[in-house]
Amino acid sequence: MKQNFTFLLLLFSTLMFSQEEDAWVYFNGKPNSQDFFNNPSLTLSQRSLDRRTAQNIALNISDAPLEITYINQVKASTGITVLAQSKWLNALHVRGTQTNITALKQLSYVDKVVFANKTLNVTSKKVSQNNIAAVKNKLETTIDYAYGNSANQIQMLNGQVLHQQNYTGSGKIIAVLDAGYPGVNTAEPFKRLRDNNLILGGYDYVNRSTNFYTGDDHGTLVLSTMGGYKENSLVGTAPDASYYLFITENDASENPVEESYWVEAAEQADAYGVDIITTSLGYFGFDNANYSHTYSDMNGTTNFITKGAEIAFSKGIIVLASAGNEGNQVENHVGSPGDGISVLTIGSVNAVKVKAPSSSIGPSFDNRIKPDVMAQGVAAVVANTTGGIGTANGTSFSCPIMAGMVACLWQAFPSKTNQEIRQMIIESADRYTTPDNNYGYGIPNFGSTLSVDVFQSSSNFSVYPNPTESNISFLFADETASVSIYSILGQKLIEKQITNQNPVLSVESLTSGLYFYTFKSGNLQKTGKIIKQ
Repeated sequence: MKQNFTFLLLLFSTLMFSQEEDAWVYFNGKPNSQDFFNNPSLTLSQRSLDRRTAQNIALNISDAPLEITYINQVKASTGITVLAQSKWLNALHVRGTQTNITALKQLSYVDKVVFANKTLNVTSKKVSQNNIAAVKNKLETTIDYAYGNSANQIQMLNGQVLHQQNYTGSGKIIAVLDAGYPGVNTAEPFKRLRDNNLILGGYDYVNRSTNFYTGDDHGTLVLSTMGGYKENSLVGTAPDASYYLFITENDASENPVEESYWVEAAEQADAYGVDIITTSLGYFGFDNANYSHTYSDMNGTTNFITKGAEIAFSKGIIVLASAGNEGNQVENHVGSPGDGISVLTIGSVNAVKVKAPSSSIGPSFDNRIKPDVMAQGVAAVVANTTGGIGTANGTSFSCPIMAGMVACLWQAFPSKTNQEIRQMIIESADRYTTPDNNYGYGIPNFGSTLSVDVFQSSSNFSVYPNPTESNISFLFADETASVSIYSILGQKLIEKQITNQNPVLSVESLTSGLYFYTFKSGNLQKTGKIIKQ
């Protein structure tokens, strides 16, 4: 009997050490880093370098590429597969048996090995069985393909004030890190992006492919809340921003390698010179329960993806992340990278500003306010892969809605740093002085960040009545004038010559909303806004 027990013990030990595990292998240096500092433009675009210069951010060792000889030697090691790499964290994500991965510690340039299964880390405390269920990291959504109007999700943030001033994201670059973008290259609501060359590129890190118009449609829906445009149906919060589209989420499984793909994509986004990263992904539970995070990991410094997000912010990028949709679950706290100290984490409210029950809550484990701010995530208006306009629920949509407005705000204040823009948003929120674990600092007011009049007036020029239901009149000194009316996105809707004797312009044909006007009479030129009731 004793012999049988010994045999079973040996068999169990053999099986335990032969099954494949995931781990991060950290290096202890970058011996050829000076080559990078001598010529950083070999790996970082001029726009990336300019972003650092504008915010007084110096290059450092994390910007230098990984040592290629280290990577090659690890790849050549027995039974080791390299799945991802990070220059910022000077690490590789590897897969292999516990024995083969542990053997990498003997390499002189390896600083440490950290297993995704925390019980395998020698210095780790024994952790209790993790009962957090694996969740779809792209965050579950429910979709109702009924036609709607996207005005509310913009006006809730008072974002139309920025749009009225022509701040629609132009000149800003947003990187979207998600699960896939099918239909973005064909569907009508993305035609405006395509026609204006605002899709700058992308990559599928899961399949190592340059085709990013594939995968799960979650990213398509997400992108539509920012860059989608279909007259009278959907206007994104940043329709004139430029976009990179990265696939980092494998919808078929939930594994920590997706955190490593995310960091890889963030590094590439930095190298391209993006201003904003938005991600509607959240990591807490995995298929292998031994890999799952615990609430104690949500401290802004532990998880691989959160470390990457914090480094991205240190490079001058604003990082936004969905809070998560686990508000009704036993473990209802914000996941990673939303636990990041600098990450702007977005929760979800409905159309009348009431928190969605599913929206994950704070605080972070180290007792910081999370989520940071809120936006509409209940019945958010989106476009699908065939161009249909419908609604969807979840922080997956409140996050990009907010990201688009961040692009518009930064366009309005181009000299501000990412830290200053982030603080402006938080300070504008309606619960700034009384934050809590459900709403964070509340719903931002992007209109309050600008000091603009409803319409322009002077002693020799005025526009009235404004708002108006039918006609608008112009008071001016010369005999004739030319007036044009534009949509908030710059589409000319009305053009007319008026006279001093008959200075009335009919706007009855316009739907209710906000419009621009241009006025030219002799040497007098004016621009302003009209509110059609």
